[in-house]
Amino acid sequence: MTRATMRDIRMAMLCGAVLALLAGGCTGAPSGDDADRVQVSRERVVGQTAIPVYRYKVVQTYPHDPTSYTEGLVMSDGFMYEGTGLYGLSRLRQYDLTSGRIIHEEPLDKMYFGEGVTVLNGAIYELTYLSNVGFTYDRATFAKTGQFRYLTQGWGLTTDGKRLMMSNGSSSVLFLNPQSLAIEGHIYVSDNIGPVGFLNELEYVKGKLYANVWQTDFIAIIDPGTGKITGWIDLGGLNPDPKVLKYPYVLNGIAYNEATGHLLVTGKHWPAIYEIDLVPR
Repeated sequence: MTRATMRDIRMAMLCGAVLALLAGGCTGAPSGDDADRVQVSRERVVGQTAIPVYRYKVVQTYPHDPTSYTEGLVMSDGFMYEGTGLYGLSRLRQYDLTSGRIIHEEPLDKMYFGEGVTVLNGAIYELTYLSNVGFTYDRATFAKTGQFRYLTQGWGLTTDGKRLMMSNGSSSVLFLNPQSLAIEGHIYVSDNIGPVGFLNELEYVKGKLYANVWQTDFIAIIDPGTGKITGWIDLGGLNPDPKVLKYPYVLNGIAYNEATGHLLVTGKHWPAIYEIDLVPR
C-alpha cells in the first residue's frame, strides 16, 4: 500500500467520522435536532435533469415484522437476512420472505445497537452503531465466530462478492477486506450538485451500489468505481401509514430478489416488504 493510499484512507475515515458525528443520532434513539437534519431535499432530486429519476411499481407485497427497527436487509439463496437496531431490541434474523417465518434469530447484547448486515460465502457480517465493533457469524448456525473494529460509526453494509462495502452516515463508502476486515479503499458519493451524505442501508446489485439516504424517500444508485450517482429512485408515497410511520420510522432497507430481478424495500417498523419494478420518470 502506498503512502498516498494510506493518506487517502485516513482522510476518508476522518471525514466519515466528522460527518457522522455531525449527523449524530441519525440511526439511533431520536433526538429533537435529528429530525431537522435533512441534506437531500425533494427539490434537489426531482428538480434536476442531469441524473435520471425513477419511480416504482409494486409487483408484490410480503409480511414484515412491525417490531423490527430495520437497519440491514439482504436476500441470499432465497432467504431474507435482517439486522435490527435499538438498544435492548437489536437482533439478527433469517426468515422466509413469503411467510415471514423465522428460521434463525440471534439477539445482540443490550449494550449494542445493531446496524447493517451482509452475507458472503459462509459468513454473516454485522455492524453496530456507536460501539465501533462489528461481528461475524457462521451462516448455517448463526454461531458468533468473531468480531472486528472500525473507527467510525457503523451504518450500512453490503458486498460485491469480493469485498465488503460500509457506510457510516457520511458521503464516504469504505471498502473492507472480508478476511482481515482492513480498509482497502473508499469512494466519496456525489450527485451533480455536490457530496451526498447520510448514506445508510446499502445493497450491491450487478455493478451498481444502492443506498438509502437517511430521512428521505430516495435511494441513490451509485457507480462504485467513481462514487458518482447515476440515478435516483423516488419512493415517495410508498409509506403505508405516514401519520404513524414518521421520523424516525422512515424508509430503510434494500435487498435484491435474484429470482425475479426486482428490488425489495421496507422501512423501520413497517408492516410490509415491497417488491418493486423501476419505472422511468
